[in-house]
Amino acid sequence: MINLDKLAKAFTNGVYDIEDRSRLVIQPKSLLSEFTTVKHGFLFIIRGGARIRVNGTVYELRPGSVFHAAPGMQMDSQVIGQSELEYYSLFYKLDMPEEMNCTTEFDSHFKLEPGANLKIIELLIMLHQNTHPSGEIGKLRIKELFLSLMHQVLIACSYRENDSSPNQRMVDEALAYIKLNYMNSLTLGDLAERHAMSTNRFSYFFHKYTGLRPIDYVVNYRMERACDLLKAGNFPIHEIADRVGYDNPLYFSRLFKKKFGVSPSAYR
Repeated sequence: MINLDKLAKAFTNGVYDIEDRSRLVIQPKSLLSEFTTVKHGFLFIIRGGARIRVNGTVYELRPGSVFHAAPGMQMDSQVIGQSELEYYSLFYKLDMPEEMNCTTEFDSHFKLEPGANLKIIELLIMLHQNTHPSGEIGKLRIKELFLSLMHQVLIACSYRENDSSPNQRMVDEALAYIKLNYMNSLTLGDLAERHAMSTNRFSYFFHKYTGLRPIDYVVNYRMERACDLLKAGNFPIHEIADRVGYDNPLYFSRLFKKKFGVSPSAYR
């Protein structure tokens, strides 16, 4: 089994360049004759299925599968099933510091199973749309998207490996994210996607460990931060509302009064 922590460490500390990325659609029953790989790369299966043989090892890939190969490997493949095979390919060059001892993972072939995930597909589309980045800032954007993509893949794999259900660590990560981003737009869908889960499943486990539904927790946390701002200075109510994530000060005031029993002005 591939070591997810080593993969994460490598992409955190390694020096790498994204060399090529593309989206391909292959017709049913298509065959790809044996060839030798020349780059490190990932395949992200979106639709259909494929059977890939690499150095004698056979992998079956379905929607949600992620496959990795390294240079110098003998590979052939066949589309299986009656539907087209749609996938994204992403090739990279990685320079790994010797002391990190992560070369085994990246010089091997392996399959990851994060499962179907809308956030992963969204990031793949954005990477594909940025095929020709403009300048160094554009290249930085590509690396940002790639790191976000690998984070989503690895965290989804981690949940599936450790348990079929999320645990306290997932909830702790969600709480930390809310506390860092409470002033931004936060929806249940966004929070669930970050953890590769359905909204119902995410909400259930969040409530199990905190006693609150996710959006109720967000509202409560925002109201506490609003109290801090009311105590800190004579800021206009509309400015406080905006700072804690509400562009409508009347709606903010209603939520505040519902929680504390008085309006923001009376509280101050």
